[in-house]
Amino acid sequence: MGSEFVVLVIVVAMALAFDYVNGFHDTANAVATVVSTGVLPPRTAVLLAAVCNFVGAFLGVGVAKTIGGDIAKAQDITQIVVVAALLGAITWNLLTWYYAIPSSSSHALIGGLVGSVWCHEIFRGDAAWPALKELLTSKGVVLTLKALVLSPLVGLVGGLLLMVALTWLVLPMAARTVNKAFRTLQLGSAGFMAVAHGSNDAQKAMGIITLALAAYASSKGDPPGDMHVQTWVIVSCATAMALGTAAGGGRIMKTMGHKIIKLRPINGFAAETAAALVILAATEMKAPVSTTHVISSSIMGVGAARRVSAVKWGVAQNMLVAWVLTIPVSAALAAVTYAVLRLVF
Repeated sequence: MGSEFVVLVIVVAMALAFDYVNGFHDTANAVATVVSTGVLPPRTAVLLAAVCNFVGAFLGVGVAKTIGGDIAKAQDITQIVVVAALLGAITWNLLTWYYAIPSSSSHALIGGLVGSVWCHEIFRGDAAWPALKELLTSKGVVLTLKALVLSPLVGLVGGLLLMVALTWLVLPMAARTVNKAFRTLQLGSAGFMAVAHGSNDAQKAMGIITLALAAYASSKGDPPGDMHVQTWVIVSCATAMALGTAAGGGRIMKTMGHKIIKLRPINGFAAETAAALVILAATEMKAPVSTTHVISSSIMGVGAARRVSAVKWGVAQNMLVAWVLTIPVSAALAAVTYAVLRLVF
């Protein structure tokens, strides 16, 4: 029993820690706009996001199965591989949180998994380039990369179009009436965005734990199974993300809520609604997406609908650099971590 089971417990604890950090890091995704427009105070908004994140985590397991079964083969996974992937992702998350840069927890996890599996295969004797090529062309990585490119673009266009439509709709109305109406409507859109966030992001940790359980079964000589996501995994991941969401978010909330554009309630409603629709569509397609990418691009689209110069593109450029670096840097961190752990164990 001994060592394999102990390592499994450690891996599950680390996956839940990642989920907690994910919630902590990504609180701003759901509530930055509702706070920056003054509709809700930060503490109330964060608690709303935590509850809605918890609910959203129960909307499906398709993304979890993509993470757990479509990136690497079960025989290429060990507990140490999963530990290294998580450490690489958590390290990148904490670095970007410290510097208040919105980045993708989801893609950090994908990068960490690719890096640690690749390093494991090299230690096993596989050729470096063919092993990397096989990983990068796997069903899960291809789906993730497509979503990485398309989801922000759809969020940007969706935010712009929805903002244009709303502007024409409220044109005959007094500004005070519009502001009052959308202060109320934004409560719903913030909750909608938080549910969407939970529906996609909580499943990342579910997939990692399911992967760890399969690796444990394989180490005991049992078949890995069909990557069935157990009920206790869903409940524990939903709880960890909700607790993390309730605890964090202030630093990145400032970047997203104030530094991209100056938001009014109608802008916040448009950005949150467009982003939530994109994320829920991705969840339905079993695609891991970055809620950070989607809500940030939706905010930019909303700002561009007003005028292109309303968006502070310098801040957007800094975010873009982080987005581009997330997968390769987290992969490198995970690969180095795996190499060190491999020497120790």
